[in-house]
Amino acid sequence: MTAHVMFYLIIAILVFQFLFDRWMEYLNKSKWQSDIPAELEGIYDPEKYKQQQLYRKANYGFSWLGDVFSLVVILMVLAFGGFAWLNEWVIHMTDHLILQSLLFFAIIAVISDIIQLPFGIYGTFVIEERFGFNKTTPKTFVLDHLKSLFLGALIGGPVLAAIIWFYSQTGSAFWIYAWALSSGFMILMTMFYTSWILPLFNKQTPLEAGELRSAIETFSQKAGFKLENVFVMDGSKRSTKGNAFFSGLGSRKRIVLYDTLISDLNTDEIVAVLAHEVGHSKLKHTLWGTLTGLFQTGAMLFLFSLVVNSPLLSGALGVDEPNFHIGLLAFGLLYAPISFVTGLIMSVVSRKNEYAADAYAVQFNLGDALVSGLKTMSVNALSNLTPHPWYVFFHYSHPSLLQRVKAIKDLTDSQQ
Repeated sequence: MTAHVMFYLIIAILVFQFLFDRWMEYLNKSKWQSDIPAELEGIYDPEKYKQQQLYRKANYGFSWLGDVFSLVVILMVLAFGGFAWLNEWVIHMTDHLILQSLLFFAIIAVISDIIQLPFGIYGTFVIEERFGFNKTTPKTFVLDHLKSLFLGALIGGPVLAAIIWFYSQTGSAFWIYAWALSSGFMILMTMFYTSWILPLFNKQTPLEAGELRSAIETFSQKAGFKLENVFVMDGSKRSTKGNAFFSGLGSRKRIVLYDTLISDLNTDEIVAVLAHEVGHSKLKHTLWGTLTGLFQTGAMLFLFSLVVNSPLLSGALGVDEPNFHIGLLAFGLLYAPISFVTGLIMSVVSRKNEYAADAYAVQFNLGDALVSGLKTMSVNALSNLTPHPWYVFFHYSHPSLLQRVKAIKDLTDSQQ
């Protein structure tokens, strides 16, 4: 294989990925229907369901525009040797290997951010605003953006610099040290994300004493699960959509409820949603997810170590002399098919875990409350009630609402 052939292989991967995604979106659109499935009747009034259909159409058109624009930009950069030009520029600016790579990716990140920013603004302040979801102020939007850029530079920069240093010192064996560093970082983030990173964006307060707290404590005693770390997050600061999540390992475990969730659901429904999150903990889903992520990272770094210095990869991007950042960029473009397969497997596992967490909540006679809560959350988010099965298979990390409701009702009926 020549560098010329490799270049066209990269183009083919990008185009195929685009076409596949658009085909999936088309299939999903073909399942939109004006009639609500019988199992979900009554959760939407006619006017609200009309809004749901309009929301789906608005996002569908916006997704088309964004994907086409992104594809055109990356194809133009590849066709006109943009990455090769940038590589020459950073090499001219400094002869330090680490600084070259940091400067190379920093420029790409800034340009990509500038390109994507208008889409983020339109999605937040036009589409989400039009359908009553947006609560983000321009000030919050700007601060969130600046904080994200700062964190990316503060965390990503040193990690990348360390990996490049490992490469300069150990050659192709760098992946072992990079894996150790990445693993430590991933475990650290899993344990401390909600206490270190999340507070930079959202305020979290311990759930106050009252009816809800008492109901949660009663459930925790039944489940034999210590629930000291239950926090309420000010999700309403940015959106009206509600959610809840579980994070952390060991003593750092924490359940976070959005304030919008608390305002939208009744006490029994909130307890049912929380029971679902406790199910993830009891069934070790977070732990296994972390371990799987560590394995995937190690496998990816190993594959990268095999080709990082390949003249074939660098030549595909118009660079004669191989280097770390060009090798990493080319590998990232070529890794897409592998990432697609691993992502698909993770989605299948994730949906299986969601069913299992639902089943855990049903064990405590919370099935009906969980169904009611899921329906309310779905309506408030104008979620798609009739996604195409193939779209669910390839893209959903959670089963569709209809699939979850059927599974929960089957389990509930079997208990009676």
